[in-house]
Parts: sequence; structure tokens; C-alpha cells
Amino acid sequence: MAYLSSFDIAASGMSAQRLRMDIAAENIANIDTTRTEAGGPYRRKVVQLESYGAGSFRDALRSASRGAGFSGRSAGVRVAGILEDDREMKRVYNPGHPDADAEGYVNYPNVDLLKETVDSMSATRSYEANVTALNAMKLMAQKALDIGK
Repeated sequence: MAYLSSFDIAASGMSAQRLRMDIAAENIANIDTTRTEAGGPYRRKVVQLESYGAGSFRDALRSASRGAGFSGRSAGVRVAGILEDDREMKRVYNPGHPDADAEGYVNYPNVDLLKETVDSMSATRSYEANVTALNAMKLMAQKALDIGK
């Protein structure tokens, strides 16, 4: 049934947004990390998402108007990758810091607390939108079952 694919789409969106929230939390947790296992300061991470399986809206509309119905392909959103932000590190003069260079400057992560907060809020709102869509689909399915009584 076509409506079952809607559950997959909403679930994939919720999963992707949860990962965005996790990465924002990781970035905030490492805002002062000047030394990592790889060496050097922590680099901000960014989640890259992509859609899959659905094609364009025009294709879906044409398919539905021809009565083709659900094609059986799964659709939704998935994580294309977790990338490191290549912006420059913040240089702060602190000659007493153990990671200071010869000039007394320390490289701090390129994490901006305000940006991470906004990203986290955006991911939360997107997650909530997917939950709302999922609940609406559940209600429609329940109403369809009630019609059959």
C-alpha cells in the first residue's frame, strides 16, 4: 500500500534529524578541545543529507495520474556524509597554555556556539515536523480502518 511508504519517509527524516542533533551536541562538547587523537584542535563536523528514491515531484504526480500507484521503491532522506568544516581555527593569544605555539597563540576549534544552537534548533523543528506527519498518517490509517467497520 502506498501509505506505508509514507511511514518510511517520515522515519528516515527523523533518523537524519536526530543525527544532526547528535553532531551539533558533539561540536558544542568539543568547543574548547585544542588537542585530539589525530593531533591539532577539534574540527567542526557538518552532516550532509540527500534525498533518495522519490525522483521529482513532477514524476510522482505523473505516476499517480496514470494510476501507476506506488512503484515499490523506498524513498526518504539519508546521510550522504559527515564532513569536517575547513574554515580556519580561532587563534587566541594565551602563552601559558600547554598547546601554545612559539608566538604564544593557541588554535581553538572552529566551532561557533550560536551556529550550533541554531543548527540544533533547526534539527529539532524538522524532527517535530516529521513526527507530526507520522501522526497524521497514523490517524488517516486509523480512519480508513474505521470506514471498513
